Amino acid sequence: MFAVIKTGGKQYTVAADDLLKVEKLDAEAGSTVTFDEVLMVGNGTDTTIGAPLVDGASVVAEVVDQGRNRKIIVFKKRRRQNSRRRNGHRQAFTLVKVTDILTGGAKPAKTAAPKKAAAPKAEAKTEEAAAPAAAAAPAGEADDLKKLNGLGPAIAKKLNEAGITTFAQIAAMTDEDVARVEEELSLKGRFERDNWIEQAKELAGK
Repeated sequence: MFAVIKTGGKQYTVAADDLLKVEKLDAEAGSTVTFDEVLMVGNGTDTTIGAPLVDGASVVAEVVDQGRNRKIIVFKKRRRQNSRRRNGHRQAFTLVKVTDILTGGAKPAKTAAPKKAAAPKAEAKTEEAAAPAAAAAPAGEADDLKKLNGLGPAIAKKLNEAGITTFAQIAAMTDEDVARVEEELSLKGRFERDNWIEQAKELAGK
């Protein structure tokens, strides 16, 4: 079954499951839109042509994405007038997927709204993953991690942002903690090469 629809001043031939770029629609991704301007409907040898629209026909589609096309350059020049103008333009579009072609005044079936994940739990997991240290950052005064040989201001800032602020935390890190921190902060091999854990133990008085 196919249909010819009109939207955005253009005509499109569509069928079920077709992906279609149309002029920008005011709809969010995941929502459903209905095209009521149907000019023709066909099903095998049975074809109905509208005058100009087919009564009771509509096409239902799901919004997949909102985007913009490749930039085009518009360049204008006036001879001997020292006048040049160069503009860029990216045309907005909406990508839709045709889900159903309805005739006879049929209405689209209602679909259940997608369930949203619980935001607080997701945020909690993110915060846990963002803290690679073996222990949580202490509430007291932070140590000057730059006292460790080979550890400069940039690395100290990364460690502080990851929740590592004291020598005691570094001294208590296991091999798994070290591997995780080095992977997440792009410090591969630095702990062992510069002997930071042993230095931290001495500075922490352990």
